[in-house]
Amino acid sequence: MSEVIITKDNFEKEVLKSDIPVLVDFWASWCGPCKMLSPIIAQIAEEQAGKVKVGKINVDEQQELAAQFRVMSIPTLIVFKDGEAVAQSVGVQPKEQIEAMFE
Repeated sequence: MSEVIITKDNFEKEVLKSDIPVLVDFWASWCGPCKMLSPIIAQIAEEQAGKVKVGKINVDEQQELAAQFRVMSIPTLIVFKDGEAVAQSVGVQPKEQIEAMFE
């Protein structure tokens, strides 16, 4: 399963009501560190398919969601479990550190 594009219209269904943990990547197309992180996020989406859902939120297109979760710097990763934000990291992280967020 690849990454899900998250918007304010599908956020509740895809993230808050998901029955598995959701790793949400807040990113932008002009962001260098976001581009560095993108292949790692894609790899996690492939390897963790069925166990973890991976969603991407473009902060330029979804400013409301970025503001709601106080995303000041990107890339920001937030893990949601049962509708709650349970872990967050800012900046490029190694794959192991990202995976540790939803264990």
